[in-house]
Amino acid sequence: MKVWAVANQKGGVGKTTTAITMGGTLSMRGKRVLLVDLDPHGSMTSYFGYDPDELEPTVYDLFHKTASPEQVIIETKFPNLSFLPASSAMATLDRQLGTNGGMGLVIKSALQSITEKYDYAVIDCPPVLGLLMVNALASCDHLLVPVQTEFLAAKGLERMVNTLNMIIKARKQKISYSIVPTFFDQRLRASTDTLKQLRETYKDKIWKGVIPIDTLFREASRRGVPLSIARPSSRGCRAYSHLLDHLIEDPELNKSDVSDAESQL
Repeated sequence: MKVWAVANQKGGVGKTTTAITMGGTLSMRGKRVLLVDLDPHGSMTSYFGYDPDELEPTVYDLFHKTASPEQVIIETKFPNLSFLPASSAMATLDRQLGTNGGMGLVIKSALQSITEKYDYAVIDCPPVLGLLMVNALASCDHLLVPVQTEFLAAKGLERMVNTLNMIIKARKQKISYSIVPTFFDQRLRASTDTLKQLRETYKDKIWKGVIPIDTLFREASRRGVPLSIARPSSRGCRAYSHLLDHLIEDPELNKSDVSDAESQL
């Protein structure tokens, strides 16, 4: 099973949309996909029609060892697409378990136990560095960092990249990542200028394509259907399909760059 995580320490940049659309695109290609909601806000969980304030069991139970991954997994109504739901209680995990040994490997261990059942897992991360983000980084083969093509989001990206560099230095843990420009509007100079700045600053770390603004994403969210399933020919989905091709075809991105840092997590 290949594991990708989607993270940024700034909200509203398209993390959940990226995770769900990538998962939906993979499922439409016949791949068995497990989406993982690690955000206590539960946007992905809500997307599929479940209330993160009331749902049980959830990822929260994996950390407390009160449920197995098989018990937590929910099968969606879409072929080849399942997910591990979040709950709001996950916001308390840092306070409850943050100092306990081995807590940084809970999700990695859970995914390894079901690795034969899925071809891909796509993790939607919270917008803060903490136990849940650490779990995602320890689990993933590659990290996607969506960034909205506007000035403040670009400044927020600096914090995420600094966090990655800090983790790499502190744990001697390589983290392979790609920056994905989102909400691109070629009609706006602010959008095109920000994209130019991002490409000059991050060079080989930024994907060469863009995810354009597409109002159909909002409609798909309202219906609880991944746009890649509802309207695969939409311009937003075509862009994510190109991103997926890039991730699958690039040999450098198809070898795990995440070292086994179990003794340090």
